[in-house]
Formats: sequence, structure tokens, C-alpha cells
Amino acid sequence: MSYVLIIGAKSDIAKEVAKEYANAGYDLYLASREIESLAKFENDLKVRSQIDIKLLEFDLLDFDSHESFYNSLNPKPTITICVAGYLGEQKKAQTDFNEAKKIIDTNYTGCVSILNIVANDYEKNRVGSIVGVSSVAGDRGRKSNYIYGSSKAGFSAYLSGLRNRLHDFNVKVLTVKPGFVYTKMTENLDLPQKLTATPEDVAKDIFKAEQSGKDVLYTKWIWRFIMLIIKHIPEWIFKKMSI
Repeated sequence: MSYVLIIGAKSDIAKEVAKEYANAGYDLYLASREIESLAKFENDLKVRSQIDIKLLEFDLLDFDSHESFYNSLNPKPTITICVAGYLGEQKKAQTDFNEAKKIIDTNYTGCVSILNIVANDYEKNRVGSIVGVSSVAGDRGRKSNYIYGSSKAGFSAYLSGLRNRLHDFNVKVLTVKPGFVYTKMTENLDLPQKLTATPEDVAKDIFKAEQSGKDVLYTKWIWRFIMLIIKHIPEWIFKKMSI
């Protein structure tokens, strides 16, 4: 069976995505820093799904290691899903560039580094599927999280261009734009219940969208219309708003 490579495998969403693909019979490469913390998760998933799972140590911010990491995979994954993300602290990032750089490098630079390598391999073999988890925060900059939002905006633009480049090579590229999601990353935020998805919801949507060859996924679906409205608010009004 084909392997799925999940980058950022320790996140709540990534674990649920792993379950979806495991249930469908895919073997898994789970890649992250301090990957040994997923040993129990790996064992549970193996027992339930009877698939092959490999835990792989991977540092998204160690760009120089990315090519050797991908070259070591045998067989190569037919699906690569980048779930890596770091919300960070907006106010800290405004005065501490180390925080800003960590946000940018985690959400954009590191993802571009590894996905460039994957994309080149998929283009050469004229097969494959790439999924990048971006965010609705990238659809318009807001004062509450514009460092994070701008990194996700860049990632969304990257995935759009990648999709355009790889279309003629039979390679699919899916951009995932979650809205609010109940995860460890958002546990300190007061989120509106009706607009907030669970990691399980997001994972099911990702699996269905990737398998059907969709280009862009908003999850929950209502975020497509929420962001359409937000994007079209005139700037002279928007800059007076606190959202």
C-alpha cells in the first residue's frame, strides 16, 4: 500500500489525519521533532489498523537536513501532508524578532523548504498528492495576529502556485484553510462554539477533499463565506474594526 508522509505529526489535527488514512489502509511516515513521544499513539494505531508506521525524527527549521531526510524515505510517499504550524504570540513578535521569525519559519519557510523537495520528486515521477494546512487567518491581515496571518497568507500563495505548476504533471495540491479548531494551540482562546471544529472534523474533511482531488478546502465550510465577507470590507471601515 502507498505511504502517506505527515509532517508535524504531533499536532492534534495531524494525529486525527493519521487515523483517517490508517483506517483507509495507507501506511504512514509520521515526522516531527521528539517523535518518540508518539510511540504509544503509534502502537495503538498499529493494533487497530494493521498498517506499517514509521516514526521519523524531523526538524522543520533545520532546512539543510530536509533533502537528506526525504532521500532516506524508501519507498517514497505518494501523499505528503504538511500540518506544521505555530501560532506564537503577536504582541511578543512585534518587539522580539526571534518570535516573529519562529512564526514565519514554522508556518512558511520550513514548509516551503520540504515541499519544494517533495514537489520536485512528484513532478519527475508524474504522480503524487500534496496537502498543505494553511489558515483562514491568511485571507486578510488583522491586528490581532498579522504575523501569523501573513505567514499563512504566504503559504496559501505558495500552494496556489505549486498547484498551477504541477497540474500538467498529474500532481494534486490541496490548500486547507481551517477556521477555529479546538487544539492545544488554541486551548487558551475563547472560541465561538458554532464556528469551531474539532480535529476529528478537520481530518475527515481533509481526507475527503484530498481523495476527491479538491483544490481548496475551508473547514468548517462556513468559513468560506465568513472570509468572503471579511475580505470585501472596505479598508477605511476595516481598519477601525477590532477583529
